[in-house]
Amino acid sequence: GFGVGKTTMVRSVSEIRPLNTEETMTEAGRPVDDISAVHTKTSTTVAFDFGRITIDDRSVLYLFGAPGQERFWFLWDRLFAGTLGAVVLVDTRRLADSWYAIDRLEHHGTPFIVACNDFGGAIHTPEQLREALDLSPDVPLVDCDARDRTSSKYVLIALLQHLHALSAAAREPSAT
Repeated sequence: GFGVGKTTMVRSVSEIRPLNTEETMTEAGRPVDDISAVHTKTSTTVAFDFGRITIDDRSVLYLFGAPGQERFWFLWDRLFAGTLGAVVLVDTRRLADSWYAIDRLEHHGTPFIVACNDFGGAIHTPEQLREALDLSPDVPLVDCDARDRTSSKYVLIALLQHLHALSAAAREPSAT
């Protein structure tokens, strides 16, 4: 969703200076971008954010933060090409803003986890969040603070663990 902390998370965790396409929000964008829930937001991503984390000598994790506004959703299908997994970052004060991302990932068959960014809103139980987002029990749900490098690393570790578990399950012979 718009203004949930995607750019902040990429910035906090990338080992390189992230590429970002943040631009100042203008009056022309006000009728298009609903900033009522993020009234202090002054800039927005207009293409995508890019960062990188080296896992080991052979593995590198490339990070892409997609813009959350509906007018940029056409970019998402391109970003999904070749993607092994995704993090849906949510603001629990605005859960409905996350439905499109979840729907697109499910449509593409892209494994994902959901990370609830801490904006100091009301506390929801994991069961309430799962129900509100219509998440299946096998989708990991984690809490985070996108501003904090350690917290953002934990989110990415949770994604990698989820992808590893899915890969291991796919390799297991089915029971007959």
